[in-house]
Amino acid sequence: AESQGESMVLEVMRQGETVDLKLSPVQANDGSYKLGIWVRDNIQGIGTLTYVEEDNTFGALGHGISDVDVGEILKVGSGELYQADILSVVKGQDGSPGELQGVIHYYPEELIGEINDNSKVGIYGTLSEEGEASLPLRSVEIGRKQEIEIGPATILCCVDGTVQEYGIEVTQIDWNQQDTNKCFTIKVTDQELLDKTGGIVQGMSGSPILQNGRLIGAVTHVFISDATSGYGVFIENMLGH
Repeated sequence: AESQGESMVLEVMRQGETVDLKLSPVQANDGSYKLGIWVRDNIQGIGTLTYVEEDNTFGALGHGISDVDVGEILKVGSGELYQADILSVVKGQDGSPGELQGVIHYYPEELIGEINDNSKVGIYGTLSEEGEASLPLRSVEIGRKQEIEIGPATILCCVDGTVQEYGIEVTQIDWNQQDTNKCFTIKVTDQELLDKTGGIVQGMSGSPILQNGRLIGAVTHVFISDATSGYGVFIENMLGH
């Protein structure tokens, strides 16, 4: 705005490398000078907290936050973690994923932590003491990928104001998926959850998956062709990001 058309040099991050670009502003019809740059400076959404460690660091989502238009993982400078109220559920149907619809109250008393990393296996940060006290946390053991079995398991998720445990089946496992968030497949079998959501819906990403009393992973994606089924990420992939 202050350039009066003079060229300027921008420092740009491109695929992890810093490059300098010289650009010349163009005068718009209203007399102002513009660079023609599209800036994504803020993003928000509803997802599920997966785990909190003893030092109050947390992992969530089980997948990264990507730009909706270009599909690339966003480089996060900083972020904030808030409590969200789920107001309604759009049920998933074959060919059309559902979603949890809610509201985030950006009040100081609703702020429960800070986000400092966005990776392909989740978002990470630190939970505040107030945030820890406000959540229904419980201590569980970690289940390694070699311990996961085809068969019954459960997921923890909040679709109507309270965290509840619902029955699922682990249907397929790919132990070689070391660097991905599509490590095993699950199918919702709990009729109560099927009645509420139709299966896996957007917003449930990060829901903890338990088997034999151990945390084995988190929900990451829904099958577009089958709303009852989706992918999970090994919990050790999230812990070792």
